[in-house]
Amino acid sequence: MQLKYIGPKPIISEHGVSFKDGKEDKYVYIQTAIEILNAINHEYVQGVIYKYDAQITKPSDEEIENIIIGYKPELRKTIEKEITSYKQYLKEEIENSPISHPLLNKDELMALQNNLKIMHEYRIQRSINKICYMHIIEIIADIIKEHKIKDISSPFNEKFWHVMQTIQGQLSNKRNYVDTQIKENKNGTIELSMKF
Repeated sequence: MQLKYIGPKPIISEHGVSFKDGKEDKYVYIQTAIEILNAINHEYVQGVIYKYDAQITKPSDEEIENIIIGYKPELRKTIEKEITSYKQYLKEEIENSPISHPLLNKDELMALQNNLKIMHEYRIQRSINKICYMHIIEIIADIIKEHKIKDISSPFNEKFWHVMQTIQGQLSNKRNYVDTQIKENKNGTIELSMKF
């Protein structure tokens, strides 16, 4: 597992590779998710409102990996299994391309398979970044539930908005269900509210 920025989602076809606008690599949200994680991970006293000032220093990719594993040491094996599973999926995607693309002629099929092979490492890195990001979100959701955190406010920007929406999605899945709402405040912040 090694975090690093790779780029937007590739669109791979027999004609080549393009990149989808708006489907950014989850890597760009990891730093923001770590900021939220650091802000909420502390001892709590009932009835006290806590304020966290964002750190100016940004942890390196290696430090982020250590932070993730520090919360849940078993995640290293889980993440490795998920990456192995994704690699198998990519291998089968190439092997099964004649079945999944029956209308392509021999040359088009070869071009598609070559394009899939060319983008193999790129797609694996995107997967690593997404897997790590989603595990950070799971850790945040677990802390929110454990401490019954009712509100999290953050600056209003695209990265915080995306991370807050992902946390909201994690909290509202069937296993973790917590009623949540995101709203924009007049003071230029966004707020994720939870009802337990």
